[in-house]
Amino acid sequence: MDDQAKSMMDKLGLDARLLGMIGALVVIWIVFGFFTDWRFLSPRNFFNVSVQTASVAVMATGMVFVIVTRNIDLSVGSMLGFIGMTVAALQVQWLPSVLGLGHPMIWVIAVFAAILMGAVLGAAQGWVIGYLTVPAFIVTLGGFLIYRGAMWWVTKGQTQAPLDPVFRLLGGGAEGTLGETLSWVFGTVAAVVALAIMLMSRRRKATHGFTVKPVWAEGILMAMAAGLIMAFVWIMNSYPIPRGAMRRMTEARGIEYTDGMVWNHGVAIPVVILLAVTIVMTIIATRTRFGRYVYATGGNPEAASLSGIDTRLLTVKVFALMGALTGIASIIASARLNAVDVGLGTLDELRVIAAAVIGGTALSGGAGTIYGAVIGALIMQSLQSGMASVGVDAPLQNIVVGFVLVLAVWIDIVYRRRAGV
Repeated sequence: MDDQAKSMMDKLGLDARLLGMIGALVVIWIVFGFFTDWRFLSPRNFFNVSVQTASVAVMATGMVFVIVTRNIDLSVGSMLGFIGMTVAALQVQWLPSVLGLGHPMIWVIAVFAAILMGAVLGAAQGWVIGYLTVPAFIVTLGGFLIYRGAMWWVTKGQTQAPLDPVFRLLGGGAEGTLGETLSWVFGTVAAVVALAIMLMSRRRKATHGFTVKPVWAEGILMAMAAGLIMAFVWIMNSYPIPRGAMRRMTEARGIEYTDGMVWNHGVAIPVVILLAVTIVMTIIATRTRFGRYVYATGGNPEAASLSGIDTRLLTVKVFALMGALTGIASIIASARLNAVDVGLGTLDELRVIAAAVIGGTALSGGAGTIYGAVIGALIMQSLQSGMASVGVDAPLQNIVVGFVLVLAVWIDIVYRRRAGV
């Protein structure tokens, strides 16, 4: 029986580590569903978990590259808070006085400012690490302290709120979604794109003489991919918008509200942003020279340098990318809260590192996947949300998360040792 299962997995080309992560996620959902009378498995909770996962998952995709190159970034949580506070001050204090309150360009400037700030700060850290050869641990630990302090100085610790109405849509909520119709369109397009990518990959392998999966195995994987995407959209479209929010939305759109009216949320905008980031980062990791250089440098830095790769400049680029993704995450996090205080981003650096490691990124460098980091972030958030749902105290939540992180690293070490990696 075991041989048949192994043969089936080989034909489908499934990664045992990926299956293990998905299995762990399903177990977490079922266990917390049982202890919450299945409320944890409701569309409402899945919607909230997806939105809460987005900012950490976005940063985790960049942390994969950082760890793959045998570095670490302890500053991302503080950097997220510093960028979030600065961008919030732009919207609340500075831009309205220059452009006027409610100007349509405020949210655009805020978004570009967040990404640019992140890229510049990340590149500066990468330059110190790559060209001045200061260890990444020390540089980013310094950044952790500097950005957290600078965050306070931006506004003297004052909370910045409310944010621009359009900017707030990027954080999800009742209005920050695609809506039912666009969600179905989004799901259909995403499913078609997924199938097209799988077909092109199969054709490319066949053209270059590589072994391809049997047609039936490819068909099963395609059906699973399309089915999961459409199932996710269906769940998101099953969460009705509360009446209070519906009244505000209908009034803003000039529609008469009636008691029998029912609108559903649909896919949240932060999830769309996360999907776009995941696709782009996957393409960078698997289809570009930069991605190949990242993994080559992580596998053997000396050999990579001798082969002509400018590892110092590569370090700058990796940290600049990490910073830009932190800027995107700060947009999602601050927009979701509609306010920024000095606590924004606290401990996010640990959640991001944990997500990447749980997702299979090797701390020794050279190995890691983008989709693994996203699943790792979802596991972390599901675990924390589930414990909060059953009334577990915050200190005990931290204990459990720490235990899970150590366990995940130990399992990864055992897996790589048996696989001879």
